[in-house]
Amino acid sequence: MVNDRLPVVRVAAVQAAPVFLDRDATFDKIDSLVADAAAQGAELVVFGETFVSGFPIWGAVLPPVDHHELHLRLFESSITVPGPYTQRLGNIAARHGVVLSVGVNERASHSLGQIFNSNLIFDRRGNLVNHRRKLVGTWHERLTWSHGDAHDLNPVDLDGWYLGALICGENTNTLARYTLLAQGERLHIATYPPAWPFDQRVDAPEYDLAESIRLRSAAHSFEGKVFTVVAATALDQTAVDTVAGGDERIQRLLRSTPAVSMIVGPRGDIVAGPPEGDEGIVIASVDLHEEIVLKRAHDIVGTYNRFDIFDLRVDKSRRPAITTTDTTDSAGAMSPVDTALFYGTEVASDVL
Repeated sequence: MVNDRLPVVRVAAVQAAPVFLDRDATFDKIDSLVADAAAQGAELVVFGETFVSGFPIWGAVLPPVDHHELHLRLFESSITVPGPYTQRLGNIAARHGVVLSVGVNERASHSLGQIFNSNLIFDRRGNLVNHRRKLVGTWHERLTWSHGDAHDLNPVDLDGWYLGALICGENTNTLARYTLLAQGERLHIATYPPAWPFDQRVDAPEYDLAESIRLRSAAHSFEGKVFTVVAATALDQTAVDTVAGGDERIQRLLRSTPAVSMIVGPRGDIVAGPPEGDEGIVIASVDLHEEIVLKRAHDIVGTYNRFDIFDLRVDKSRRPAITTTDTTDSAGAMSPVDTALFYGTEVASDVL
């Protein structure tokens, strides 16, 4: 007899600080935190936005002329996809037997001026099954990251989970969220940075990042009748000191709007979290079968929509920097760089 019951999934949202701009030390921390989550029964372990190896928070508090040294360090601590560090993440997932989602700074192979804000999902065998690049950087992020694309803007079928992911402000993008839901998403990942200092005018209301995360997560969960795993990075004292130095005003700005991690249910309710303190792992068991009855009221990608009226089209191609007509070397084979450009892939190297 076929078992038609949807699975119960043990999910973990890791709220932690990377070892700021230190790639190898950050990978060691990922391994340790995944081990902790797996020991608590986690089947899905989610890290926050650009956990490898830090969020460029300096863009919000320093003038661009002061970014160069920090940007250089960010580039040096970024990774290629695929590449040896991508493989290390896959090995961590396989060794602990979990599905692993990690935000990374992704270095382009063909341009030293291009970094993507990417999210990678690995299955339990360590295979990279989803490689997303953030569609558009938010505000100051455009000084650091290139535009992404809709390649892999789809949920991944992992034993019936149908797991999708959006990065930070993408969770405000109604069309991006709908695109995942329309392809069958049942379990959603939302990743966020450690802080978001936005408006320091005397008469301006304080921007509450934690509340904005809760609102967006509840909206997606309620509209789509899905569970959402929210994972935010944390900001440790090393990162604050690196960016602010001895400037007390900048230190206060960096500490003023901390992010939050949580698990949100398909009714828009908080199932678990946030963690106590700056760092912690939020864990919950989520029953995807609960989503079925809730869809009877509002199924916005099915019976509660009018596809004869609305028509959403999505270009999921990954466009290369150049398309050439002569892609062969003297022996008649594609060169590695031509192959990468032709197929829109990256040459696997994390070495400058």
